[in-house]
Amino acid sequence: MSEKTPLLHYRLSSNTAGSDRAVGVTVETSPSVSREAVEKPSKKLSTFFGVIMPTVLSMFSVVLFLRIGFVVGHAGLYQSMLMFFIAYLIITMTVLSICAVSTNGALDAGGAYYMISRALGPEFGGSIGIMFFFANICGCALYVLGLVEAVTVTFGVSEGLKKDATGLTYSYHVLPVGYWWCLLYGSGILLLCLVVCLVGAHIYARATFLIFLIVMTVLSSIFVSFFIVGPRTVVLPGACANSTLPARANYTGFKMETLLGNLWANYEVDYTTGSMMTFATVFAVMFNGCTGIMAGSNMSGDLKNPSYSIPRGTLTAVVFTFITYNLLAWFVSCTCDRLLLQRNYSFLSDINIWGPLVTVGIYSSTLSAAMSNLIGASRILFALSRDKLFSGVFAPASRTSEGGNPWVSVLISWSLVQVVLLSGKLNTIASIVTIFFLLVYAAVDLACLALEWASAPNFRPTFQYFTWYTCALGILGCLVMMFLISAIYASVSIAFMLVLLLLIHYLGPSSSWGYISQALIFHQVRKYLLMLDVRKDHVKFWRPQVLLMVANPRSSTGLITFVNDVKKSGLYVLGHVQLGELEVLPADPLQSCYDSWLSLVDHLNIKAFVSLTLADSVRHGIQHLLFISGLGGMRPNILVLGFYDDCSPKNNLQDCVFPISTLSLDRFSPAKAQKRIFHFPAVRSDKVGSEAARAKDLSNEEYVYVIADAVKMQKSVALARYFCSFSRSEVLAKGKPGQSGLFVDVWPLNLLRPDNAGYVDTCSLFLLQLACVLHMSHAWHQARLRLFLCVETGCCLEEAKEKLQRMLKDLRFTADVYTVPWDHVVVLHGQRQEMAGKCRFKAQTEGHKDRAIECVQNFPSNTTLLSDEYLCAVNLLIREHGDPPPAVRFLYLPRPPADTRRYASYLHQLDLLSRDLGPTLLIHGVTPVITTAL
Repeated sequence: MSEKTPLLHYRLSSNTAGSDRAVGVTVETSPSVSREAVEKPSKKLSTFFGVIMPTVLSMFSVVLFLRIGFVVGHAGLYQSMLMFFIAYLIITMTVLSICAVSTNGALDAGGAYYMISRALGPEFGGSIGIMFFFANICGCALYVLGLVEAVTVTFGVSEGLKKDATGLTYSYHVLPVGYWWCLLYGSGILLLCLVVCLVGAHIYARATFLIFLIVMTVLSSIFVSFFIVGPRTVVLPGACANSTLPARANYTGFKMETLLGNLWANYEVDYTTGSMMTFATVFAVMFNGCTGIMAGSNMSGDLKNPSYSIPRGTLTAVVFTFITYNLLAWFVSCTCDRLLLQRNYSFLSDINIWGPLVTVGIYSSTLSAAMSNLIGASRILFALSRDKLFSGVFAPASRTSEGGNPWVSVLISWSLVQVVLLSGKLNTIASIVTIFFLLVYAAVDLACLALEWASAPNFRPTFQYFTWYTCALGILGCLVMMFLISAIYASVSIAFMLVLLLLIHYLGPSSSWGYISQALIFHQVRKYLLMLDVRKDHVKFWRPQVLLMVANPRSSTGLITFVNDVKKSGLYVLGHVQLGELEVLPADPLQSCYDSWLSLVDHLNIKAFVSLTLADSVRHGIQHLLFISGLGGMRPNILVLGFYDDCSPKNNLQDCVFPISTLSLDRFSPAKAQKRIFHFPAVRSDKVGSEAARAKDLSNEEYVYVIADAVKMQKSVALARYFCSFSRSEVLAKGKPGQSGLFVDVWPLNLLRPDNAGYVDTCSLFLLQLACVLHMSHAWHQARLRLFLCVETGCCLEEAKEKLQRMLKDLRFTADVYTVPWDHVVVLHGQRQEMAGKCRFKAQTEGHKDRAIECVQNFPSNTTLLSDEYLCAVNLLIREHGDPPPAVRFLYLPRPPADTRRYASYLHQLDLLSRDLGPTLLIHGVTPVITTAL
């Protein structure tokens, strides 16, 4: 994305419908934005036709006509109103979240799936989308079978003609009844829904409008009937002459006695199921019919202005249905006695001015709900196919007609509904369908809550009437209702969603939608970094925070993986200095390098940050990184450098090739290959001719200057040598049973100052701490630490060993202690001291004062008295006491000399000391890191 390709260009082009040429806007198309490409203009729906009508019809469904008496009859007026208030409170919280998310940008096809996936990412959105798709499929089948059942109850005939309690027969019972007949009726109804949806959303809106008019007419007749129809006696269904149960109930009209009798709850056995009703069961049944708030959102791709229509249309539908339900509950409580409400759920047709009109309303609302679920399922499937979350699995569903109708998605949805119809009765899955819808509502609330908590500047919805409290309340309400309806089905649904989420996360392709998790992590990390006060640092809670300087990752993979084991949950930064000056370059050359470095981090499976800098010298670049790396209380306290020597680096980083077909869900496309290329320069040993002869990027003096700079900045320093051929897997394999064993050797003495061979200074304890940290890591837990103590003959070996062991015990440090006599090595250092003393004495006795001063300046510290013979002897001593060979050695790194003229000699001494020792860390610590206090 650049200045020439702004983020909103495809939205503007799709909404202007060809007006771009008039204003001089150039529309760029690419595969990544193909779903937003400019399509042929098609007819779009308004707020009323696209949102209000389908939402009202879905929220009414059959509850309005068949379950209002059930609710009031068992729960009473007070508890009924409480139920409606709780249900609509939960629904309203979700509607507020829908309004907020839908007004935060241009909304495309897919409704709830589109909102959730763009807010929470492809994993969460894809899993919820699949569940929402199947919920609409099963919901469509449920409404179709419900309509079939209603038709067969009214017109079906089985075992002769039906008779009522008076012995009269119903001559209109003419339809044969049976499994195959019901399947035939259901298939016919579903075929009608298919034809409407295949023609397109415009015809669907017209059909919905016709049904809406019918339902409103029926609803008006019901309200008018309460004032026109006088008191009457209603025959209860299922009554017979031999039954002891009442056969009739009364419709009294508006009476205070009737209202007083219906105010309080009176839960009885449901005459249709034989189960005892409770507040929870009645509430669950009532809530099942009020979960149609997504019907308008599902049509987002067919709306003229989804961001305008969805919030206004959905809120209007919610308010209208809430008022209607409460008015109907009041009228029913004032006019119908309790027996009529509890024993006849279809009583509205018996008290209507024309009874068959209510039956028509039931049929119409159910048919509308079935069509709404079918077209909603097709739109969700279409959105899933265009997002390619499941690669080629849903590829055919992305085909559309010239008018933009996804006819293949409609056919696939219809075929799945037809399969579900084969089950005959859907009472067993009715609850899980509702739970699926509730889970989607909770996900929408979660999406809005996450966007609100992330505090992203681009989350600024035009709908402002929501807070994170409403989102959290919506989530809580949906989860409570899920487990109230069925704890088992709720648990199964959540588990199914998690399985889909993990499947998409590990096997699905990456997306460019953005991940809300990144925004939330940023928000929380920023908050906690501000709370991380460096003034409250304490040695008890010290941990290594490492800045590893990497010249070329191709030859440093062994060191990178090793340092990852040493960090102990601390900060780990991979630093790199690229030589150059920005003022002479056309652009920042580092921006194109980050992808390769981050791919390296993923490839090596390490937990590290990457920090790159551009500088005129390596020294200045490392100074920059030491100053600016990290943030707040998380800053590097250890600088790790590769050793400055002439070893030829090896290329340990091979470009890998991974077949896509083994890593995706696409089983229908031919196998492809994707090569991961690390754009790092070739190592020196791979270069030929003049490139091979090119000097290093820094001199040996500059290398020591870098060490001295880090020490001045109170950063500990570690020099890593012979890690070019370090293989972590091969080294750790030695710790397995039957192998030679995994050892880590620690030499905590300053071997360059044998006259001051102590092991309780800051640097020695720092060395012990890092070795202990390495041993504490899970991979190195089987390693045995070997601690070597160099002593002279005048000292008691056992006493020195016991003293060191007591100190290790106080420090909770487990290691095998070995005493190493080194008199034959120290004597070599003593000879050099004697020669230096004679030089100074001779200069002073002969009167050469200037020469004496020069001798003193040339030997400013004891380290300058080290001969190559002494250093080679120390090196040999270390190698002789390394059997079996250790995986890594920890050595004491002396501080660089104050005299910069001695830097080359200092580096030469380190070279002789660590030559041919295998993987070695020379460590210099500058801060206390160990305490014995609690």
